[in-house]
Amino acid sequence: MTPGYSIRARLLLGAALVLVFFMAGAGIAVQRAHADSVRAAHYASLHSTVDLLLSRAEVDASGALVMPAGLGNARLSLPGSGLYASISNTDRREQWRSPSSVGVQPPFRTELETGRLVSETLLDGERAYMALTYAVNWQAGPRPAHLVLSVLEDRADYEHEVAVFARTLWAWLGSAGVLLLVAQLLLLQWGLAPLRRVAGEIRRVEAGEQEKIEGRYPTELSGLTDNLNTLIQQERVRQTRYKEALSYLAHSLKTPLAVLRSALQEPVRLPEAVAQQVTRMDAIVQHQLGRAAAGGATRFAPAVVLAPVLERIREALSKVYADKGLEFRLECPADLAWRIDEGDLFEMMGNLMDNAAKWAGRRVIVRARREGERLRIQVDDDGPGFSDTHSVLQLHVRGDERVPGHGVGLAVVDDLVASHHGELKLLRSDLGGARVDITLPAP
Repeated sequence: MTPGYSIRARLLLGAALVLVFFMAGAGIAVQRAHADSVRAAHYASLHSTVDLLLSRAEVDASGALVMPAGLGNARLSLPGSGLYASISNTDRREQWRSPSSVGVQPPFRTELETGRLVSETLLDGERAYMALTYAVNWQAGPRPAHLVLSVLEDRADYEHEVAVFARTLWAWLGSAGVLLLVAQLLLLQWGLAPLRRVAGEIRRVEAGEQEKIEGRYPTELSGLTDNLNTLIQQERVRQTRYKEALSYLAHSLKTPLAVLRSALQEPVRLPEAVAQQVTRMDAIVQHQLGRAAAGGATRFAPAVVLAPVLERIREALSKVYADKGLEFRLECPADLAWRIDEGDLFEMMGNLMDNAAKWAGRRVIVRARREGERLRIQVDDDGPGFSDTHSVLQLHVRGDERVPGHGVGLAVVDDLVASHHGELKLLRSDLGGARVDITLPAP
């Protein structure tokens, strides 16, 4: 499988993208807010200059405009200062300009309706100006004078101030972004360190350097490490079970094979010996295959609803033992489910119910219920019961040689129950026969 991007790379890329978009959005918002603030401040200054001109302007009896020598604003008296003022007396077609406009031709507005105040940007070639124009009727003499006051400021000052702030802003935001990314990288290194340790332990387990994952990990990883250890343990148990089954199978088959070799010397008893030993070897193989294939206790097995499984086994056995007219009764809640391998459940209950039906006189009762964190299963019959509750759990031991069988069923069930860390008891039933009582803990 081709590995994908690392989690660290993904998180770092995601954090970088979020940080870039956030910084860009915040920077643009702050820059625009500052530009609006500076623009408002410049226009407020222009408005103050207009008020200053209104306070200094005079109109004589003839309607002519009279301006004092001193204006109270040094920039208006300094040529080329960037702040220019004009007052137009439209009735007499005369215009006054501030000394600062000497050698410069600012685009003053000379016409405007009385009472209007206009703030705008005016262009003069490649130069731009922030302009504020106000028109007023000045009452002096027999008739009022219509004055248009226009104040212009070179936009370069405003743009320079905004540009300086923008450079400072983006420099600080960029530096902060880099620091945040470095901090994010260090946090990712620290936060993902447990994952690197887990990966290292898994490699050591694969190399055979350690038996399981041994380190202590955060809550978010403890479930993963516990499950990995469970899988490792189950795999080793399964391999051990296979090896033991093969070893026991090889050992158990030695005796039947030796009997067959001996029977070759006596042709008269050869057919009988072959039939007996083939039956015995078949039972041995079935038992060992059942042990090897047993799933055993596992927390990863899906929950199996017991009632349908028991019903299928009952239907099959009712046909097999139809001549006995048995009464099969199941006492199992319809919604009772347990986490167990379905094959193990079929093998276990099939053997128990088959044995009960084989030995029963008329009745077989199967009970299944949950008791706290345990599953309790009881199989009762009204047969003769167990005369020996120990030997019948051993391989090839049958309760009655007259009843067909290989003496394997209870031994297989005992192995299955043990593989699930459960307990099997052979008791006397209330029906007068045998009771097999099984208790299985939660996986």
